[in-house]
Amino acid sequence: MENLSSNFIKDVMIKDLESGKHDKIITRFPPEPNGYLHIGHAKSIIINFGLADEFNGKTNLRFDDTNPLKEDIEYVNSIKEDVKWLGFEWDNLFFASDYFEEMYKRAVLLIKKGLAYVDDLSADEIREYRGTLTSPGKESPYRDRSVEENLDLFERMRNGEFENGQKVLRAKIDMKSPNINLRDPVIYRISHATHHNTGDKWCIYPMYAFAHPLEDAIEDVTHSICTVEFEDQRPLYNWVVEQCEMESTPQQIEFGRLNVTNTVMSKRKLKQLVDEGFVDGWDDPRMPTISGMRRKGFTPESIRNFVRETGVSKGSGAVDSQMLEHFVREDLKLKAPRTMGILNPLKVVITNYPEGQIELLDAEINPEVPEMGMRKIPFSREIYIEKDDFLENPPAKYFRLFPGNEVRLKHAYFIKCEEVIKDINGEVIELRCTYDPLTKSGTGFTGRKVKGTIHWVEATNSVPSEFRLYEPLILDNTEEDTAEEGKTFLDNVNPESLVVLQGFVEPNMRESRPHDKFQFFRHGYFNVDPKHTTVDKLVFNRIVSLKSSFKI
Repeated sequence: MENLSSNFIKDVMIKDLESGKHDKIITRFPPEPNGYLHIGHAKSIIINFGLADEFNGKTNLRFDDTNPLKEDIEYVNSIKEDVKWLGFEWDNLFFASDYFEEMYKRAVLLIKKGLAYVDDLSADEIREYRGTLTSPGKESPYRDRSVEENLDLFERMRNGEFENGQKVLRAKIDMKSPNINLRDPVIYRISHATHHNTGDKWCIYPMYAFAHPLEDAIEDVTHSICTVEFEDQRPLYNWVVEQCEMESTPQQIEFGRLNVTNTVMSKRKLKQLVDEGFVDGWDDPRMPTISGMRRKGFTPESIRNFVRETGVSKGSGAVDSQMLEHFVREDLKLKAPRTMGILNPLKVVITNYPEGQIELLDAEINPEVPEMGMRKIPFSREIYIEKDDFLENPPAKYFRLFPGNEVRLKHAYFIKCEEVIKDINGEVIELRCTYDPLTKSGTGFTGRKVKGTIHWVEATNSVPSEFRLYEPLILDNTEEDTAEEGKTFLDNVNPESLVVLQGFVEPNMRESRPHDKFQFFRHGYFNVDPKHTTVDKLVFNRIVSLKSSFKI
């Protein structure tokens, strides 16, 4: 698999190996199982697995399942599927809950060292006591409880004697620290909730900032790679590892998170879109989740190439979403068979073509990859073309079909529009055309030229199909809540983010299966939808259009 380009994290790893600090690189991908992974997580996956692979190291998949109120086995399974689909295999599968007993013992150690205490303040009071960025915090009145009292209360917390929120365990560090994360952070809270992995064994759970460094240390992780929003927590991370007397001391390194234009990257907001029915699930093709991108038709290779192109740095600027689409096109153009689909059909009757005759025409499967071979396309007296390939009163320089004009049918013949049939409302419902049998594609006909070429599908053998066309879900390049009172990011949801059309495809598409990908002439790249396709009806998701103005 392709290597990541040179970056500051890779430089640290090289130095650590050369100096003998580590003889093996061990990383981890540590998602919380409280939602589906999105394109931002893909960057973290590719960095953690990719760098370890480059140095013949190991990567653990570890679920940070310390909050049973938000976690579910559904998310665990989806995350494992996403990691594998992206092309990576973990060396070990771990859960934070595997270490709950060890974490409890380390918390007891802190109490015995006078570095942790049980606090009776409410969550609001703790927040008030913590102070602000410009004012120091003040100490809890329970901060100086004796070691013996704290040990007793903490054990009683574990035994379930207290209600949720009645008590917490806090680290005793420095309430005047300029880093708010060090102002006696909560490291255990009471939660009488059933855990997906440990059931009802525990009613106290470690906080992420306490559990995470312990998990890394227990697993002998050498480099704990995370995004820049955790940079201010690095002193707490190091404090926990040191004061809990862990044998292994992982190094936390932060990189800039991936932001993409027109894309919601907040897990909370993505969940809101699902819960409030703006999309049809976490795997909706409009969602930036890995499962949504997979269903839309993105390939793992395109996502890996996109992430590698964005690079690894401290910066977190927004990347143009068209850049991701560029890599999809680059990957599919040599893989996807070419075919023709009519998304908005208009019937054409070729009056001088023999009735009942079916002719098979030759077409390349992919002209850029000749070894993919040829396909056969049926042609007959009745075909469908796109409605927008005909205008009754065309403007100047319109080279497609109009009364009296001649065009080439892709892979077939010249046809000329002779008559327009309309319904009682004046809408065009059918065209009557003639064809010239001497103009068959591939015969070398040079008698005259036409300026327009349009695509088509033979009517009697075509396969009825549904086409789903997608636009960005969020307008105005923002997911932020607006300043107007009562307005949220949901007010920027694009009402035309999904357009559904009913049309037809070539008969050789009849046996298509979910996730098969094709390039439809003039329309773009499409993926057979795995959720709505049935044995009776094909549903195609447009992955990307054919062209973009984006330049690498």
